[in-house]
Amino acid sequence: MDEFDPVPSQEAIDNVRQRWRSETDTFGRVYDVVLGITTPTPYADIAEIAGCSPNAAKKHLDRLTEMGIVRATDDPARYARNDGYLEWQEASRIARELTVEEIIDRVQALEEERAAYEERFGTTEPTTVSVFDQETHDAIHDRMTAVSEWRGVRRDIRLYELARQLSQNDGHLIPA
Repeated sequence: MDEFDPVPSQEAIDNVRQRWRSETDTFGRVYDVVLGITTPTPYADIAEIAGCSPNAAKKHLDRLTEMGIVRATDDPARYARNDGYLEWQEASRIARELTVEEIIDRVQALEEERAAYEERFGTTEPTTVSVFDQETHDAIHDRMTAVSEWRGVRRDIRLYELARQLSQNDGHLIPA
């Protein structure tokens, strides 16, 4: 049996990149790149990763900014994904796939999980929990994992609440 190597070979990486560049149009490549960018990045850097000219990248980034998918800063022009847009997209998917009752049930389960974390750590805010005041590496790791999961629960509550609002208001956040 071949040994599994989690790191692909440079040849495999190059093949995937080449296929992506040849099969995806410029707009799609710029879109894909910017979804992976969390901090404001110069459009020339985005162009380099997307394999296009800086002018083409800027044109598509400006379009994505108008669509609300990307955030832009001025002087110099830098771009990053708009996390709010991605959350709205995820909440919209949940609203399409689940009934209002299923969403409400999920929120109730998540609220119970959140309450358990709050009781465990004696606070309502995960950012106030110190993870490094433990005796062993395993205890630190377990605490870090729990705090990370708690943050995920809080995010999911936000998403499911947004999905409930969208579902109850025919795709709108507030009643029409």
